[in-house]
Amino acid sequence: MKPTTISHLRQWKQEQRKFAAITAYDASFSRLFFEQGIRVMLVGDSLGMTVQGHDSTLPVTTSDIVYHTRCVRRGAPLALIFSDMSFMTYATPEQTFSQAAELMRAGANMVKLEGGSWLAPTVKMLTERAVPVCGHLGLTPQSVNIFGGYKIQGRSESDANQLLADALALEEAGAQLLVLECVPVALAKRVTEALSIPVIGIGAGNATDGQILVMHDALGITGDAAPKFARDFLATSGDLRAAVRTYVQDVEQGLFPAEEHSFH
Repeated sequence: MKPTTISHLRQWKQEQRKFAAITAYDASFSRLFFEQGIRVMLVGDSLGMTVQGHDSTLPVTTSDIVYHTRCVRRGAPLALIFSDMSFMTYATPEQTFSQAAELMRAGANMVKLEGGSWLAPTVKMLTERAVPVCGHLGLTPQSVNIFGGYKIQGRSESDANQLLADALALEEAGAQLLVLECVPVALAKRVTEALSIPVIGIGAGNATDGQILVMHDALGITGDAAPKFARDFLATSGDLRAAVRTYVQDVEQGLFPAEEHSFH
């Protein structure tokens, strides 16, 4: 088996073949996920909440992401792994380059940045320096203090138009992948159809090219704290590996996310 690359994701988009992605933080789970058919994994700063117990992603450092990226890469050497750049680690070009280099050396295939068109110059500079970039629009958790909480984004016409413009700007700057979080289904569909790069949704309906969930939400570990867009696949399967297989199959068949997991 060959390593999964961004070329595979682009081909899947062209073939309208939906794919499942998931967050991973260690070698045991990344190996299990890969063996059950997940080829794309995010080492997310969500680990600040799920692993470290914080109430936001802001305390997570580059060192944290580097450590977990190395673990995930060892467990899934053939997966496409993208890793989050932590809060305020891409505020200046020099800082961005050094932090991104650490993540790539740790085993990431791509780095993920939260933000819109204002990030275009950063995306362009990284891409020119051989660092592939995944954008992240909609609910961007690092901006929780700006948003005043974890709220649905892009509901008004002006906000929706701005998000679409941001997505196009990121693609034009060289982004090769986009995560859309907590946006209405209709907007996610507009963005997915407008972009030539693959779009991965989380709380964005089933019109996107791929889906991603935080592993703890997909396996019911977060319990009552799980967001509306998540589904506990372990509860209905009773077996960890079967739960992951069901997640993959339901995404590929367009069964997840269903209406009850979507926003309008």
